[in-house]
Amino acid sequence: MSYELIGMVVLWTFLFGYVIVASVDFGAGFFNAYSLITGKQHILTKVIQRYLSPVWEVTNVFLVFFFVGIIGFFPSTAYYYGSILLIPVSISIILLAIRGSYYAFETYGNKGHRGYAFMYGATGLILPASLSVVLTISEGGFVEMTDNGPFLDYWALFSSPLTWSIVVLSVTAVLYISAVFLTWYANRAGDFEATKVLRRYALIWALPTIVTAGGIVYELRSHNPEHFESLMNLWWMFAISIVFFLFSVWFIWKKKNYGVAFILLIGQFAFAFYAYGISKYPYLLYPHLTVHDGVTNDAMAISLIVAFVAGLLLLIPSLYLLMRLFLFDDKYVSGKK
Repeated sequence: MSYELIGMVVLWTFLFGYVIVASVDFGAGFFNAYSLITGKQHILTKVIQRYLSPVWEVTNVFLVFFFVGIIGFFPSTAYYYGSILLIPVSISIILLAIRGSYYAFETYGNKGHRGYAFMYGATGLILPASLSVVLTISEGGFVEMTDNGPFLDYWALFSSPLTWSIVVLSVTAVLYISAVFLTWYANRAGDFEATKVLRRYALIWALPTIVTAGGIVYELRSHNPEHFESLMNLWWMFAISIVFFLFSVWFIWKKKNYGVAFILLIGQFAFAFYAYGISKYPYLLYPHLTVHDGVTNDAMAISLIVAFVAGLLLLIPSLYLLMRLFLFDDKYVSGKK
């Protein structure tokens, strides 16, 4: 296995970890704000706050690893993406700063401030939408190479159906992933009223998630036929993903095994996410940049692989301890600690 392939597998794994962990975070913020609007804060806020309190500081660790790794493994990405992502990434950084401010004010300031909660909830939808634009750009057709370097055609980007398909999927997936996890979490807490509300949210957002995912595949057929053909060769991975989806929704519908439903959800997104990554290989920016063109030297690649694998081996036990000592501790989850 080549160093560039190992590097992509490691980076894609960190990115997948961020997708799952951040989705729960983003969706929790939105559901908290929505509960304030609908007058259901007395049902959901306590459960959501118990989840957010111990995990907000580690959510972005996966994202930091990914961005450091992508520049380390593939330095050419800094040249191609550095200028064209200036505006989208700047927006994302501002949104992350707003979310960090909410955590600080909620922890050390006036708890339950509606203004902070609304901003936090809004960023939970806008942030994944802004980050998802990177995937659209990587599909090609929006970047022109000029004498001054890469140039991003914003009109082409934001008038493309593919862009909005990916944006809508990012939002629906966030709400679905978060609702399923929080349903499990509320059930573990013995808060059956919150479980009932969150279960309904999970069922509401299940179908839009799978439909919008299909919409992206449909749009790829005309936008990037080469990627679409490669994607179709991995139909079996998407078939497994759909089977996991159906079983996950079935458990939620039957009001049982919410933990199994969430594990199946992770499997559903894992198969779809890795199928998308495999089908995209070797392009980092179609058709201008591949992993073979932009990979670093062998010595640097080996060092990065060792460092990132070590980081992953350190991060996984840390997350396990976080969940064992806080998230799924019987006294903590029930609000007794």
